[in-house]
This record gives sequence, C-alpha cells and structure tokens, in this order.
Amino acid sequence: MKPDPERDDRLQWASLSDRGQARPGNEDFAGDPDMLAALAGPRASLGTRGALFAVADGMGGHARGEVASKLAVEVLFSTFYAAPGESAEKFRRAMTTANTAVRRAGILAAPEKAGPDPGAAPLPPMGTTLVAALVLGQWVLFGNVGDSRAYLLQDGRLEQISRDHTCFADEIRRGLLTEEAVARLPLHHLITRSLGARDEVDVDLFWRPWQPGSTLLLATDGLHGIVDELGIATILASRQPADAVRALIDTANEAGAPDNVTALVVRSVPSAPRARRAT
Repeated sequence: MKPDPERDDRLQWASLSDRGQARPGNEDFAGDPDMLAALAGPRASLGTRGALFAVADGMGGHARGEVASKLAVEVLFSTFYAAPGESAEKFRRAMTTANTAVRRAGILAAPEKAGPDPGAAPLPPMGTTLVAALVLGQWVLFGNVGDSRAYLLQDGRLEQISRDHTCFADEIRRGLLTEEAVARLPLHHLITRSLGARDEVDVDLFWRPWQPGSTLLLATDGLHGIVDELGIATILASRQPADAVRALIDTANEAGAPDNVTALVVRSVPSAPRARRAT
C-alpha cells in the first residue's frame, strides 16, 4: 500500500503517562511531534513528511527501564525525520535503529552494579517495548515490538492492530485461550520480543486506512491490561484526545493500576464543509 501524502486531514493528539498506584517510578515514555519538536521539525510540514507517534515501556529497574524507553523513542524520531527515502522503509529502519541504540546502551552499562557493594549482582538487562504509528495522508502505518498496543477506532469499531509478543499471545490469537484465562497463568506477562534484548529485532508492521473521524490509541500494558476494550472504546468515542487520555489514566488508576500507565490518542478531524455560494 502506498500512502497519498497530498491528503492532510487535520490531526489532534494528546498523551499522558502516570506511574500508577504501585510502582515507585515511571519507566514508560511517550513521544509526539509536539513533545519532540526539535527532532520532528515544523508541524506544518507533517502532512508530507508524516506525523510520528510512539509509546515505550522500559524494563530493567534502577532507572534503566526509564532510560531505555526514552532512548528508544528519541532515536526513533531522530532517525525517521533525518533520513531520506520512502516513508515505510524509513519507519522500519528507525525501529531497528532504536533497537541498536538500546542494545548498545545496555552493553555499555553491563559492568555497573546494583549498588555500591562490590559483591552486588550486575544490573538486569536494559530493554523496552515500542509501539509506533506513522500518519501519512489517508494511511497510517503501525509498528510494534513487545506488548505495548496500538488500537484503531473507526466507524464505532475498536480494533487491536498490533500483535502482542508474549508467551501466550499466539494461543490467544488462535482462540485456544482467552485473555481472561491467560491472566491467571504464571509468566503470562513474559515478553518474547523487545528492543535491546538482541542485536537484531523483528518488527511487525501494519497498514490501515486513515479516514476522517478515525482515532488511534497507543498504550502500555498498564492501561490495556486493566481497562477492557469496551471501556477503552467508550472513552475514545466520546471524548477529545486531551480528555480521553486523562479519562483512560483515571480509569486505570481507579482499578488499582499495578503498573505504569501511558496513553497517546490521535484523531483525524474531518474538514469543515465548504459554505455554498449564493446564486
């Protein structure tokens, strides 16, 4: 599928991240063309260059997850907007470059210890999930590694676009297990693919039409693991992006939010109808 860069429906977006009710810190990170304007460039030119959005959920503890998620998103933006070439290939390359950056950062930090004690164990590996969306004309390209998710709300229907890279994700997709049943199994949160775990990473990519009135959501598992899809769809359909991210975070916190919670919402605003000329 090839996007039509000439079409530039107006976009509204907002993001919000919260440490939740149980975690002492926040290892999630979200990026959009306003937050990372120094990397994305002028907002007015996003229609031709593409509007990039991303959410990452870091892993590693001792602030290493926080470093990994922020590094992944910033490298994604800097690589995509600085590179020449076709948008889809730049997007894929930016995802893999983010993996290399996180991998190198983890290797360089490997000799560090968890504390001042010389006998302390090495810090755990540094890694992060990453889910991203590139809005370009009448198409949107999604990519993900890990279990942070991308959803698309169109014509009143909420669709999970991304694929979870977890132990039981394939069984859920084939209908062999339900998400409710998996939630009761040990190691159900174990991630099988992440940035920083290996020298190379496989990135899942998905094209979808981007129609006026469409809404996309990028979220970490602190949100989609707590708020069900009906609740997510209801909030996205009834609120503007800034209100929607606040309501999503509040709903997760009210339910206990045992993990960090991050939501990024983007909406395509239909153009106002042109006034008819009097005859």
